[in-house]
Amino acid sequence: MNGSDHGLSRRAFVRSAVAIGGASALSACLQREEPEDVPQAALAMDELPDRQHAWNEFLATDDHGNVVPPEHHLLLGLEYVGDGPAEVERERERLEAALRTLERAYKRGNEGLAFTIGYGPNYFDRFDTALPDGVDLPAPEALAPIEDPQLDAYDALVHLASDYGHVTLSAEEALKGDLDELNGLAVEGSLAGVFDVAERRTGFIGRGLPADNQAGVSGIPDGEPVPADAPLFMGFKSGFRKTQASEDRVTIDEGPFAGGTTIHLSKIQLHLHQWYEQDSRDQRVAKMFSPAHAEDGLVEGAGHNLGDSSRIAEVGGSAADDARNEGTVGHAQKAARAREDGEPIILRRDFDSTDDDRAALHFLSLQRSIEDFVTTRRAMTGSDLTEGSVNSRTNNGILQYISVRNRANYLVPPRDRRALPVPNPA
Repeated sequence: MNGSDHGLSRRAFVRSAVAIGGASALSACLQREEPEDVPQAALAMDELPDRQHAWNEFLATDDHGNVVPPEHHLLLGLEYVGDGPAEVERERERLEAALRTLERAYKRGNEGLAFTIGYGPNYFDRFDTALPDGVDLPAPEALAPIEDPQLDAYDALVHLASDYGHVTLSAEEALKGDLDELNGLAVEGSLAGVFDVAERRTGFIGRGLPADNQAGVSGIPDGEPVPADAPLFMGFKSGFRKTQASEDRVTIDEGPFAGGTTIHLSKIQLHLHQWYEQDSRDQRVAKMFSPAHAEDGLVEGAGHNLGDSSRIAEVGGSAADDARNEGTVGHAQKAARAREDGEPIILRRDFDSTDDDRAALHFLSLQRSIEDFVTTRRAMTGSDLTEGSVNSRTNNGILQYISVRNRANYLVPPRDRRALPVPNPA
């Protein structure tokens, strides 16, 4: 961070600091934010939920009951460097101490910290026994003919989220063993000697943040076209309460990992030149929601007026009929086909990114089984809808504007098994 950063808005500056990472970025971030306002834990360790992914009751909500996610996000891809079975108990204690330090140092939620740690198939493959029946954790794979992603093979993933950029950076530095004190508390434990941070990915979500961070980013045309009220680069709100699975629905409900969940993580590059320079407002609404949304003028601005639902069920009509008769099918109406008893089966916690100065989306979803995500992705791909003007990309929701670059799957154990779990715990 240098003198040229003084012209950045506070939010853009903090986003930049989180993306850079390290001690100097943390110091700069602390100068722009208000660290004295971040509360320590409000609950004792035994009062916290058993589920690592139980965030919603601690997160803010808007006037319609939609969860408001933390603004700043940090993903750490970890490689196991420990000594294996001979030292696993000592390593487990060190890692658990580090995670408890985070829980004590910050109140859970937007104004403090929310986090999870999950483990990939490669981590569990080093054991002689398999994961129990009922835990669906396959290796990642390409999920559509039009994609050729890199398949991540990290042993573990840490997801840190907060409304304060310096909180995510401080938590990262504490985990790496590079801080002695975290929000007024002594740091205990670390990843050192257990995991190396092999990759860090950063991002943000929230009204105005994409607009604040669009200038000079590859994938977004000049002229700052992203609307000021949009929480994501594509200009529309997502994560409506009625389009999200509940935390209960995505929780593994039996076996030794009951109380856990799975994560699917995709890194998606955005290509928004045609989206903003050639497509009309009505075309964008039709492709994001449905043709009826555009025809009836249902979406105002970024769609905050829609309340707690995308209103796909209310407008009626089917994706197949719209593909055939309108020559366009909407992303939301395709995804809405992947439901069980009328309810969504995945919980999205995705966010935008400008890592490497490229517009991207880190699509992070929680689900009871990875197959639930695969089902949802197949519905979104819409291979059954390709006829006439709709093909594998064009007029097929938003597929024309995105490229999947990475895919990964992780198991997020319950809190009491989150530190170096074995695949067959007693």
